[in-house]
Amino acid sequence: MRLDKFLAQSSVGRRIEVRNYVKEGMVKVNGEVITEPAMEINESFDVIEYLDKVVHYTGKVYYMFNKPAGCITARKDAVNKTVFDYLDDAHMNGVFHVGRLDKDTEGLLLFTNDGEFEHKLMHPQKHVEKTYFFWALGTLEEEDIKALKQGVYIGKGEILTKPAKIEVDKHGVYEQFKNEISINNLESIDSTHYNQPMVLGYLTISEGRKHQVKRMLKAVGCYVVYLKRISIGGLTLDESLKKGQYRSLTEQEVKKLVE
Repeated sequence: MRLDKFLAQSSVGRRIEVRNYVKEGMVKVNGEVITEPAMEINESFDVIEYLDKVVHYTGKVYYMFNKPAGCITARKDAVNKTVFDYLDDAHMNGVFHVGRLDKDTEGLLLFTNDGEFEHKLMHPQKHVEKTYFFWALGTLEEEDIKALKQGVYIGKGEILTKPAKIEVDKHGVYEQFKNEISINNLESIDSTHYNQPMVLGYLTISEGRKHQVKRMLKAVGCYVVYLKRISIGGLTLDESLKKGQYRSLTEQEVKKLVE
């Protein structure tokens, strides 16, 4: 195994980071400082040290996280709470988030130390589907649904979005739904909106543009007040996970995502 791969899969850092650690003389193999990241090592017999501490091989790891609203998808932030604040620091040095969710968006977020896994899920040419549950002020008529399915323009100079899947779950007015679920966004809505039309549904996209779901729904006259990602590819969020909790993916779940 390459030295940089070993370090990346042992929670020392991301592949690009550990290459720099090696080049800067921070890594030893069997007591000797090594500066070549591509050096082949035997993870079963060689003794690898980083900053004079023995590194134990952990292998590839994959986590499912139920992201709560109010935290940002980043490792550190001077102002906001981040998704990593919910994770066990002892095992997360080389782990990174796969894609991201907006600060006020909840739901399924993945973590790994496997760069190939991230590439298979996030590369634009892979077209991995992601499904979101939404509450939005407004209505979705047949022509709006047709437009979302065919693709809409969501920004100046941007190309048409790829065809999406849309499922309307409920139509009504805000007054009907405001007590169904505890959502801070809804609680802050002015009382003048109580009789405003509201629609609940699911939108499935295969792209990852910034604020894409919100912008797509805005393009057909809807204002999103709650958004939750419920699935990526063939993987669905484990609803037994409370907000802020995470767990390892099973072998079968990993296969669902990469096959």
